[in-house]
Amino acid sequence: MAAKKGFDIFTHQLVPAHRILSEKEKEELLKKYRIKISQLPQIKASDPAVIALEAKPGDVIEIRRKSPTAGVYYYYRLVVED
Repeated sequence: MAAKKGFDIFTHQLVPAHRILSEKEKEELLKKYRIKISQLPQIKASDPAVIALEAKPGDVIEIRRKSPTAGVYYYYRLVVED
């Protein structure tokens, strides 16, 4: 299912900011948390945000959410095939 052309899902108030980590950032993330890439939560390649970012399987997505109690916090997801 392709996203509608001309519609940017990231402009919607309920969709948090997403970005693809560089290879260096990915390595630093895994080192910081002492984890393997397979231990990251997954996000499917068919997710509308992943499609909009043009991310591919193996990429790591950083999701930045705002919280009234924590300020800003980050989620990380590994892009996987459907």
